[in-house]
Amino acid sequence: MVQLTRIYTKGGDKGKTSLGSGTRVSKTHPRLEVIGCVDEINATIGLIVSHLGEGESAKGALLQIQHDLFDLGADLCIPEETQTPVLRLSARQVTRLEEEIDALNTKLLPLNSFVLPGGTKASAFAHLARTTTRRAERVLCAFFEQDAAAQGIHTQALPYLNRLSDFLFVVSRTLNDQGAKDVLWEPGRGQK
Repeated sequence: MVQLTRIYTKGGDKGKTSLGSGTRVSKTHPRLEVIGCVDEINATIGLIVSHLGEGESAKGALLQIQHDLFDLGADLCIPEETQTPVLRLSARQVTRLEEEIDALNTKLLPLNSFVLPGGTKASAFAHLARTTTRRAERVLCAFFEQDAAAQGIHTQALPYLNRLSDFLFVVSRTLNDQGAKDVLWEPGRGQK
């Protein structure tokens, strides 16, 4: 268990921070950009959860995902050259997301158009989390393009984010009364 006794360390006052290995890097390092995006996803999922009642079907899964996102942050903050055992995201975490998507999707109304972000507040926050997740995917891909060794170590990071964005789309529809309150795109509506 992590124990935090000091909240501020002053270690980042000059634009550098420490990775999980203790290696100091610039706060503009692509790895930190990915970690920051993952943190934003987690905060946005917290907004979704704060709008859900105890009986909401997606609440437990969303809380588990918040733990997974901390695991992903821990995974990404450890450089590839670290030899000691570290926490890495697992294929099981990706599979669990797929199972959650399949379970929720069976209860949704058929979809006949693209869905606009909106409907209920919780659904709108799910769309925000989904778009933040898509940004995290793009930033992670850019990081992997700059550091191919990272892709070989953080093997489940990209599949997890990809499934998470799909999961959040399905959750957004679930939170819109199983899709009944979805706001559908009407192509060319503004041209009439």
